Amino acid sequence: MSLNYIKNFYEGCMKPPTVIGQFHTLFFGSVRMFFLGVLGFAVYGNEALHFSCDPDKREINLFCYNQFRPITPQVFWALQLVIVLVPGAIFHLYAACKSINQECILQKPIYTVIYILSVLLRISLEVVAFWLQIHLFGFQVKPLYLCDAASLGKKFTIIKCMVPEHFEKTIFLIAMYTFTVITIVLCVAEIFEIIFRRLCFLISQ
Repeated sequence: MSLNYIKNFYEGCMKPPTVIGQFHTLFFGSVRMFFLGVLGFAVYGNEALHFSCDPDKREINLFCYNQFRPITPQVFWALQLVIVLVPGAIFHLYAACKSINQECILQKPIYTVIYILSVLLRISLEVVAFWLQIHLFGFQVKPLYLCDAASLGKKFTIIKCMVPEHFEKTIFLIAMYTFTVITIVLCVAEIFEIIFRRLCFLISQ
């Protein structure tokens, strides 16, 4: 019985009840994760090692880098991907435990409402992540960062630091913003598809 639950859960996650939902899974699972996992590591993997300040001392570099990056972009985007997956995963786990097939989701009102709520929660999480990304990283990575090192007790309170590969990081930021917007649009479109298919089902009765 537990194997059937796992099978139903896996099929529900991989093949949502809507066409747009299936495209979203493909886009989310392949393009977005591949882009973050492969290109994200290439762009941001050694950022801390190449982040240098004047004077170029290890403790100053580490202090200013932690100020420049309260959270690394890779960790933030990985958390975003995991958290955004949670609403859908919870719904499909519930559906698997109740042995609800994908056709029933769009036929029974209660399942349809719950599924729509999971999509709305996914949209809300994406919007919050979008806002946090703007707050943390902005839209552009500048080549020079001015570090407030007053707490270090050094002679100079403002230290200039060079940000490596700033142009590549700016392009990557824009790409991640674009992926978030595409995901939100797909989620909104999925809700409209659900409503349309639900109306068609009611009319055909």
